[in-house]
Amino acid sequence: MTETILNLAPSLGERAKAALGKRNLVLVGLMGAGKSAIGRLVAQQLGLSFIDTDTEIERVSRMSISELFAAYGEEEFRALETRVIKRLLRTGPRVVSTGGGAFINEKTRKQIERGGLSVWLNADLDVLWERVNKRDHRPLLKTENPKQTLKDLMDKRYPVYGLADITVQSRDVRKEVIANEVLTSVIEYIGKDKTL
Repeated sequence: MTETILNLAPSLGERAKAALGKRNLVLVGLMGAGKSAIGRLVAQQLGLSFIDTDTEIERVSRMSISELFAAYGEEEFRALETRVIKRLLRTGPRVVSTGGGAFINEKTRKQIERGGLSVWLNADLDVLWERVNKRDHRPLLKTENPKQTLKDLMDKRYPVYGLADITVQSRDVRKEVIANEVLTSVIEYIGKDKTL
């Protein structure tokens, strides 16, 4: 009797996890790009823990992001955000979803560069607007013309997001499709890095 040996190829998640090694995977991008939703799926496929920095900031401060902005202003909020991200990136590997302004802050960006591999979830204005206009918890969009504010944020921030190690287009497809594209991009990026 012959034994059949099944050669099971490693899954996409297993291959990406092996490529990532001890590095954290840090998702950056504008509000509504899908950093939390995609991040959770990617973490699940990698078998890693997931953390959303905004949730962690709210937990340690015992205040909502909107309350922090109102009480202390954006500058103080960004300083707190930098400290929280620095602490989170000391341990890992894990998948980290950052707030929209985190990667724009040079100090925070340097922490991310040192502590992980950054992935920009890039989305166009219509996709972002469709996702963010249904809720009013975004402090930066509490303006007279929130869609124009979002466009202005894109114009200002997209060149900085472009500094991320990897860019994946976030669009209106199933979240699993984008998550798989993130994993594939990680494998390709690290493979290229090793050949240099």
